[in-house]
Amino acid sequence: MTMTTNNLTPLPHEPPPATPTPAPPQSAPQPPQAPPLIFHALPPHTGPLNVGFMELELPVREPRTFSHIKRNGEFALKLDTVLFAVYYPCEGPEETPKEKAIMTRDRIRRCRGSGNWAGWDSSAGRKQDEEDETGGKKGNVGLTRPTWLPRPRISTCKGYANFANMPKAPVASYFALTSMFTKLPAWRNAKLSDGPPLAGPEEMGEEALNRGFSDTSELTLVWGPRPAPDAEELRRRRAKYPVIIFSHGLGGSRTVYSTICGELASYGFIVVAMEHRDGSGARTYVNQEGSSPDLCSQNLDRRSNSEREKEDGSAFKTKRRRKKNGKKKPYYMVDYLFPLDNAQDTRPHNPAGVDTELRLAQIEMRCAEIQEAYHILGMINDGQGAEVARRNLRKKGNKGSSSKGLIGIDWEDWTGRLFLQNVTMMGHSFGGATTAQVLRLREDFTWISQGILLDAWGPAMPEADSEEHKIQKPILAIGSEAFMHWKDNFERVENICLEAREAGVPSWMTTIRGSVHLAAADFAVLYPNWMSLLMKSLVNPKRAIQLHVESALEFLRMTLPEQHHAKFSKAWPFEEGLLTAMEGAANEVSFDFRPNEKWVAARLRIPHEFKLRTRNWAKRKTQPSRDIPRDRSGRPLEGLVDWGAGNEIWVHISPDKEEVPDVSAEAE
Repeated sequence: MTMTTNNLTPLPHEPPPATPTPAPPQSAPQPPQAPPLIFHALPPHTGPLNVGFMELELPVREPRTFSHIKRNGEFALKLDTVLFAVYYPCEGPEETPKEKAIMTRDRIRRCRGSGNWAGWDSSAGRKQDEEDETGGKKGNVGLTRPTWLPRPRISTCKGYANFANMPKAPVASYFALTSMFTKLPAWRNAKLSDGPPLAGPEEMGEEALNRGFSDTSELTLVWGPRPAPDAEELRRRRAKYPVIIFSHGLGGSRTVYSTICGELASYGFIVVAMEHRDGSGARTYVNQEGSSPDLCSQNLDRRSNSEREKEDGSAFKTKRRRKKNGKKKPYYMVDYLFPLDNAQDTRPHNPAGVDTELRLAQIEMRCAEIQEAYHILGMINDGQGAEVARRNLRKKGNKGSSSKGLIGIDWEDWTGRLFLQNVTMMGHSFGGATTAQVLRLREDFTWISQGILLDAWGPAMPEADSEEHKIQKPILAIGSEAFMHWKDNFERVENICLEAREAGVPSWMTTIRGSVHLAAADFAVLYPNWMSLLMKSLVNPKRAIQLHVESALEFLRMTLPEQHHAKFSKAWPFEEGLLTAMEGAANEVSFDFRPNEKWVAARLRIPHEFKLRTRNWAKRKTQPSRDIPRDRSGRPLEGLVDWGAGNEIWVHISPDKEEVPDVSAEAE
């Protein structure tokens, strides 16, 4: 791809009809919500299913190390256990009689109008996050909501300060003050959902709906008593769920992308959110008996073992360092690993470039962790959930664990409930680079059938070393506008998509207008003001999440086998034009917000910023929002700039688009 000077190359991208996105149906009146001033909250999920959450950490089958790089006298990349969170469709806490009546009435009304279970909302009658902080004591006793910050929370805050290379005291204090009590809109260890309601409109019949009968118990007034389904019939009707494995970016964790993971779970997916221990996260804890010291020192040693022993004279000095730096404890801590003499290897204009040795080793370890997580999913699906629970290290008394552990999980419910073929690999930033590598390693990941890259870090992606390692599986790459202006990164991601296209499989590459790199992470919805002021984000953070999720669902609707989503896809939202390349001058790629070269990839630039913000504020006060997408409560998702539904995404590559446009601009 060559750079152009001032000419903007039009994309064959026609805007769909400018109709606002309808708000998801509501089950009960929503309480007024004020913008978070101190304590920040995550938005409730928009899908028709409640979301469950559980954490698993198990010893790996083959503990090993990756690369010879050491820090603090220990191998920097060592695999002892695998840690991940599972977001899944669940049965929520039981409702009070009044709430149940509201749910039943609304359910019948929607079923009558829609003709399928998509109109039904399993969250009907449940209280909003602000109303029920205790987590369902009235119904399923013991259901609680997990905290957004992984435990121990203060230590996690310090880890973020270390990752950001900022003073620990103020950064950790601010994080603790604003998100210490933030909880996920999910239920810990809740029962796996059976799927769509058994008494949907097809079972109840139009006559019952028209006459206002609320459930199958009242159908006896019309048809007489019906025999109750036996246990085998109930098992047959239970839904089976497709699986997504999510890989986080630098500084991430198993909860940093909880909004996207939970959204996908609310639409019928099992989402496995990895927490990598390769030194790419801000801070994580490995539960393991032994005397391993914490991997928090940044004194890296890249010498081979033979060179190290020759210079040290013996292994005695290494043992002495181990004894000095680490006391005997049943866990060790892993902090973010800064590359030696190249701490900012992620920056676009870093003269030293990416630390290839470290990043390739980290991706190799990440792939091994994903394989271990998949093995555990297989055990659960094969009826060995009790054995998984027995070996689980995230339990009361262990570091970073909830006192709940896995208490409440009915493992029989999970037997045979997962589609473990045609699994989707998904990742953000460095997780996007990991996803690309997983798609390349077809022999190791035969069960992965497609991949979704969210603003992938292109320079960290390993190149295909042979024709056999070129990507031959469907791929969707969703990028931010901030990263679109990073020429090298754009070209690397573009080449990944073209690899798949040349192999004859569908591929898409899109950009969300006005978005920045963290638009896919929870930070965007928790700290929207900072995102707007510091990173110059233009799109509403919740709307950016919507666009990510709806694009992913549309991609999966086209690439997954129908049996994997047939029971759920009727409830999936659909917006015309998200993945379709259409013609239209309104969707030409614009560089109005391209930053100065110094800030490429880090943020956007807003010309006449004060004037734009003032005008935008005045417009909201005086003019009603019309062509603006809305959230589940009906509030408009207004950004600093609103392009209108259908004009919010640029499609660079798609199966129906013959030519790949030159989407670039010369640096100012």
